Amino acid sequence: MRVAIAGAGLAGLSCAKYLTDAGHTPIVLERRDVLGGKVAAWQDADGDWYETGLHIFFGAYPNILQLFKELGIEDRLQWKEHTMIFNQPEAPGTYSRFDFPDLPAPLNGIVAILRNNDMLTWPEKIRFGLGLLPAMVQGQKYVEEMDKYSWTEWLQKQNIPLRVEKEVFIAMSKALNFIGPEEISATILLTALNRFLQEKKGSTMAFLDGSPTERLCQPIVDYITERGGEVRLNAPLKEILLNEDGTVRGFLIRGLDGAEDEVLTADLYVSAMPVDPFKVMLPAPWKQMEFFQQLDGLEGVPVINLHLWFDRKLTEIDHLLFSRSPLLSVYADMSNTCRGYANPDRSMLELVLAPAKDWIAKSDAEIVDATLAELEKLFPQHFGGDNPAQLLKYHVVKTPRSVYKATPGRQQHRPSQKTPIANFYLTGDYTMQRYLASMEGAVLSGKLTAQAISQAVPVASASNPQTLTRSPATNAATA
Repeated sequence: MRVAIAGAGLAGLSCAKYLTDAGHTPIVLERRDVLGGKVAAWQDADGDWYETGLHIFFGAYPNILQLFKELGIEDRLQWKEHTMIFNQPEAPGTYSRFDFPDLPAPLNGIVAILRNNDMLTWPEKIRFGLGLLPAMVQGQKYVEEMDKYSWTEWLQKQNIPLRVEKEVFIAMSKALNFIGPEEISATILLTALNRFLQEKKGSTMAFLDGSPTERLCQPIVDYITERGGEVRLNAPLKEILLNEDGTVRGFLIRGLDGAEDEVLTADLYVSAMPVDPFKVMLPAPWKQMEFFQQLDGLEGVPVINLHLWFDRKLTEIDHLLFSRSPLLSVYADMSNTCRGYANPDRSMLELVLAPAKDWIAKSDAEIVDATLAELEKLFPQHFGGDNPAQLLKYHVVKTPRSVYKATPGRQQHRPSQKTPIANFYLTGDYTMQRYLASMEGAVLSGKLTAQAISQAVPVASASNPQTLTRSPATNAATA
């Protein structure tokens, strides 16, 4: 079967990869001139890369790790020391660590928490541990049920001291969904903690050894095309065309640079677009259907990613850092963490500004100035005195609608990969799967969509498959 997929992010590419494994032929359409969607990256005039986000791979990501293995690119993941490192605002320039020993889970996580005396007192550790017991004992069922609470509300419900939130979970909630603990669903934090505490290597982190576009997305494209599939850039979906019975007749692709619009037809169709543009693209008849109406409860959260190049080394730490800044969530010196960006003499900081709703409309200069003011607090030794660190250049990447904003109650709005439309499917990290909005969630959703298609239309039973056709929109209108 030939399957047309709109969107070449990780979900769309993963879906296409697993469809080729099942014997189908995917045709992936991407509106931009770059692969990756929310993991896209670009090179500037100096040859330096800048990315859509700070992308971290966890040991608790089985599907994406399996994908690396299947592509034969496992060596591109640079695994870091098993620890979590937090800035200490009350002592600028210092850090607090949760070091995980080489012990079985959850013992290694318990020891990591008990050893850290910088951020939590012993009574706070005990209350937090007791509060987590229901999630650890009852598992995913309990985690899903807690979607009715924000993280702040859940902590209060479990009688966990508010200072635990301030010390640890403001930073973690902003890192996971770019919003604060008073907004984020308890399901998000509990899902992460469950994986981190119940899998020995769950919280280990890896950085890719270069840009996601080149080092991850392109190998997937090569895999697909070597097996007869196709990936087309600069192919923006303009409209989903319907038959009289409401099924999909084709994807109308907008012609660029004066070219005619074009209709692409296939046997089956998949939207791998983020939820916000997909809602805009919904055909009018589908908007009346309850399945698609549930999407009204999902909306992307704004995110800002910054890349700052300095004239000297600001830190030698080769790891992700939780800033605990009111403006920044997480950051890393990519000149230390990434082989492809390595520089022994100068730092390139990649930082995530969150929450970003009050900043997304501000100028790049305003955002950079505010970030530098925060960095002066994080690295006082490099920004004071007669010879402060100098910013050489920067890139600011704004995503007005990124992953869906995971406030309480969003789980009920996440759709399945199979839709009521017989020849149309969804994929994307917003669709229902256990890993929520993340790279792991995107890859898992792609795999689930490919499985749903293969179960519904096994290759061996497909009879008289429709030939992939492309035709000018003016001719196709009468088809």
